Amino acid sequence: MRSIDLDSLDIFRTVATEGGVLRAAHKLSRVPSNVTTRIKQLEQRLGRALFRKQGRGLVLSPEGELLLSYAQRLFRLADEAENELRTGRPMGVLRIGSLESTAGSRLAPVLSRYHRQHPSVVVELSTGTTGNLLQRVAQFELEAAFVSEPFTKGRLSGLKVFEEELVLITAREVTGVRRAADLAGMSMVAFATGCSYRKRLEDWLGASALMPSRTLELASYQAMIACVAAGTGFAIVPRSLLMSLKAANEVKQHELPARVRRSHTHLVWNGTPSTALLRLQELIVAQ
Repeated sequence: MRSIDLDSLDIFRTVATEGGVLRAAHKLSRVPSNVTTRIKQLEQRLGRALFRKQGRGLVLSPEGELLLSYAQRLFRLADEAENELRTGRPMGVLRIGSLESTAGSRLAPVLSRYHRQHPSVVVELSTGTTGNLLQRVAQFELEAAFVSEPFTKGRLSGLKVFEEELVLITAREVTGVRRAADLAGMSMVAFATGCSYRKRLEDWLGASALMPSRTLELASYQAMIACVAAGTGFAIVPRSLLMSLKAANEVKQHELPARVRRSHTHLVWNGTPSTALLRLQELIVAQ
């Protein structure tokens, strides 16, 4: 379906407001025949008569009244867009992705402040694993995403934004977990493959030639923590998330080796960032 160009709508709007072709042509600095032709082309494209004759002038048909209301809105939006582009203010939709843990424990105050400072930007946030988010950014489905180490950045640009402390959690009655071997015979509760925290845990277990007896894959931290608290197995989570969910007392926390527990969250993007993304980056760096 062909779109209606603003030039044709401007001619239509002027004929409607001036009440005739001759006055519209004079205002637009066009010859009357050109104005008449453009109106006929617009009517043919839409399959509707937009005007009817009344005396020596033209008045809008019901369909023309409807189109005029849309045309006024479109020109108002075009004026707003031009004004914001000229002033450099961010606008439009900013589509970003995030780990569920980051969204739950870190982003609420950041996005709340961003919304107050830049009300013309609509933020669309989706969650996923690091692997999934990197792929979506690379394919321009998301403009940027918050992901966690370890990951391969490739051609993406990145900014280190948060530091996380990861902890191993088990049911409260499990004690004395000081090394990977102490988890022998237990099940691992984790997100699907592609989760960077899961990879850290698997690498730590693999270094001791240990494999979990079973792996239960879940799609939310709330479900993971509930299953671990019920005695299903063990999991790895950011300590900040436990505090945010007020779930620290529901499970037993075990300290991991420094190389495993220290992790950084990065904001990654593809290509030149939009003004909206630049303002988000500035806000994060300044906090």
